[in-house]
Amino acid sequence: MTQRIALAALVLVATHAPLPAHAAGDPAIRSQTVQFTKGATSAQLRGSIKGDAGVDYKISARAGQILTVTIKTSNASSYFNINPPGSEAAMFIGSTKGPEAMAMLPTDGTYVVRVYLMRNAARRNETAQYTLTVAVTGQPLAPLPGSQDAKIRGTAFHASAPVACQPPGTEPGGACQAFVIRRGRDGTGTVEVRGANGLARRVLFVRGAPVASDSSEALASSRRGELTTVRVGADEQFEIPDALLTGG
Repeated sequence: MTQRIALAALVLVATHAPLPAHAAGDPAIRSQTVQFTKGATSAQLRGSIKGDAGVDYKISARAGQILTVTIKTSNASSYFNINPPGSEAAMFIGSTKGPEAMAMLPTDGTYVVRVYLMRNAARRNETAQYTLTVAVTGQPLAPLPGSQDAKIRGTAFHASAPVACQPPGTEPGGACQAFVIRRGRDGTGTVEVRGANGLARRVLFVRGAPVASDSSEALASSRRGELTTVRVGADEQFEIPDALLTGG
C-alpha cells in the first residue's frame, strides 16, 4: 500500500500549464461515459479530434482507487487532462506532465479525462487520431455508514470544523471550514476545505497522513502536536486537527 501511495503521489506535482483550445462549457467538447466490460478494470478508447473539438471521457471511481491514463496520438499537440468531480481545475495536466498519468483518487465521484488540442494547433484546424487507455484499480475506501458514524443532515459528511488556512493568493492566518467523510476510525478519510474565496480543496488521508489531493500542485505535510499542516503547492496550506479525522 505504501509503495502504491508513493507512486501515485509522483503525479501530484506543481504545474503551470498553457491553455488548451477550449474553455468550460464549450459546445465543441463531446462527452462520453466510460463503462468497463464485466470483470474488466481497463478500456481502450479510440477517437479523433479536430480544431477546437475535444472529448470528455467520464469515469466513475472511488476514493483510494488508482486512475491510470495513457494516450497515443498522431499529433504532438494533443494531450489529456484529468479533472476531479465537479471541477474544471485539472488535477493532472498533460501538456506539462506528458502522455501518462497515475493518480490516487481523493474522493468519490465522476472524474473527467479531457482530450484536446493545444490552442496553436486548434487555430490551424489540425487533427489528431488517438488511442486512450484508462484503468481504475485498487480497493476503494468506503465511507463509514451513518449507523457507525452519524452524518451531517442532508450531506455525505460526518463532521465539520473551522480550521486555520491560507487559500491561494491570500495572507497566512485566514479561516476556512473543513468537512470530513470518514473512511475508517484510524484517521482515514476525505477532507474538504472551503475558503471564503470559493476554494474547495479535497485531500485524502490514510491513517492520519495526507496522500492525495484534487490539485495538480505538489502535496506536502508536517505535524505539530495534534495538528497536520497540509501544503498544496507554494501558496496554499491548512491545518487539520486529528479529532476531525477520527471523531475523538
